[in-house]
Amino acid sequence: MTAPDAAPASDLAGEGADPATLRRSVAAGAVGVFVHWFDWAAYAYLASTIASVFFPAGDSTAGLLAVFGVFAVSFGIRPVGALIFGPLGDRIGRKRTLSVVIFVMSGATLVIGLLPGYSTIGIAAPVLLVLLRLLQGLAAGGEFGSAASFLAEYAPRRRRGFGVSWMEVGSLLGFLAGSFVFLLLSVGLTHEQLASWGWRVPFLIAAPLGIIGFVIRSKIEDTPEYRALEATDNVPRSPVRELFRHNKKQLLQAAGLMTMMHVPFYAVLTYLVTYETDYLGHSSGSAAALSTVISLVGLFLVPFFGRLSDRVGRRPVLIGAGAALFVLATPAYLLMRTGLVGTWIGSLVLGAILAAILGTYAVWSAEIFPTRTRQSGLSIAYNLTAALFAGTVPYVMTVLISATGTTLVPGPYLMVAAVVGLVAAFSMRETAGTPLLHKEDLENTEA
Repeated sequence: MTAPDAAPASDLAGEGADPATLRRSVAAGAVGVFVHWFDWAAYAYLASTIASVFFPAGDSTAGLLAVFGVFAVSFGIRPVGALIFGPLGDRIGRKRTLSVVIFVMSGATLVIGLLPGYSTIGIAAPVLLVLLRLLQGLAAGGEFGSAASFLAEYAPRRRRGFGVSWMEVGSLLGFLAGSFVFLLLSVGLTHEQLASWGWRVPFLIAAPLGIIGFVIRSKIEDTPEYRALEATDNVPRSPVRELFRHNKKQLLQAAGLMTMMHVPFYAVLTYLVTYETDYLGHSSGSAAALSTVISLVGLFLVPFFGRLSDRVGRRPVLIGAGAALFVLATPAYLLMRTGLVGTWIGSLVLGAILAAILGTYAVWSAEIFPTRTRQSGLSIAYNLTAALFAGTVPYVMTVLISATGTTLVPGPYLMVAAVVGLVAAFSMRETAGTPLLHKEDLENTEA
């Protein structure tokens, strides 16, 4: 099938921007993702310390479960954030929602870093922590759709895959930075110092990062595609209604690609550490080192695959990655059971497949939506699948391994995710190099 007709204005999208503007647009799109994942990693790694600070002493397990429960709540609220900020971005512009979400996210993070503990203000401490994590979750629900739309619409048409891939580089950098700060705190501080004030450091660091991101985002123009809608008086009044009336197919397709991304992302970059220590008998240091290496490799491979998709197309790269995940997932986990060397090889294979998915899924998802409903579609698809299939990965894996008695469960689970993504990918047309302004963008489809 051919790409949809585009308005002549789309020919200008990203192509005439000077290199400095393009660099600022990449920074504006990626910085919020970096801040989000920096905060995510810090909260996850400091879970036991946060439990001792914000919940009553006596039952450390109950406190830890409460902290992870708060963590899960921030995932559950993200679809609400998607329903707020996705349509808002289609109605008032990508730039404004990008600025709002990073302001809210970094502001809530700063307040967490300043929040008194249970010993000081009692039950108000965990209540305020929950409220602040809910606020962060709402903002996070608007981050992906805003950033992916912004980067896709600013990137030069023939380098769009490469440009959008830097959003995922931002997520990997944030994850690594959060892990690194935690390592420095763990090595440099005593347990008492970490519990007294050290745990606050990552949250306080995130605040100036958020301010920098807010300044970058507030100073850049909105995207050429959105400005074209404004210039022709075609900004949608009800983007969600329009999305479900005219773009349900694209919404399901994007959700399929995102499911194939979410499951291996959390299986490889988060759950794998627990899997190696609890089921394979490796040390926590070895598991953490492997997770770091996978992320470092991803920093180079993600933009490589994004650029490759610009040259050969989205379909070959993403279908190839999905097929590799389906074929190699279970053999990779079999290899992990052979020893430490096998664990590293199997994990790195899965990490490389994940990098191919990360480098391609976001740009392909962005390209299939018309500009009028792009941010709504991306936000809703991403956050619904994240709530269902991202935060649940460790829990589901643990339950299935316990129920079946085999540590190979993650392999078939990844295979199912691959099938979902492949079904979506095979139903999609090639979009590399096509304009982002579709014919329907300049037609009043709300009537």
